[in-house]
Amino acid sequence: MRVAPHTRVRAGRVPGYEAAHREVPAEPTDAIRAAGATSWTSRRWGSPRASEAERGGGTDLFHVLDCADYDRLLAALEKLPVNVAWQAGMAELLDVVHDYSEAGSQAGLPVVWELP
Repeated sequence: MRVAPHTRVRAGRVPGYEAAHREVPAEPTDAIRAAGATSWTSRRWGSPRASEAERGGGTDLFHVLDCADYDRLLAALEKLPVNVAWQAGMAELLDVVHDYSEAGSQAGLPVVWELP
């Protein structure tokens, strides 16, 4: 299954968020894989048609991840110490955080259309 959660970086914290993701430690990525994710891509809004200020300052983050069971993935990660520590660091940088609760499994962006 493919899901698309949405988060948001705090204004002025984009450089810190991007720096943290240039070299994500193996422990969190290994935990995400072990929980069932086969891919995860995060993109920050910054349309090429937007002004230079908008491209550099976009704070909306769109994630696309593939996994067999998103509910199970969230449950496996929610209280896992390595993920809790990573998310605590991300909470310093984010206005809207990834929701690992049961309700969070329903919070992804809805599918509007897919190429048949």
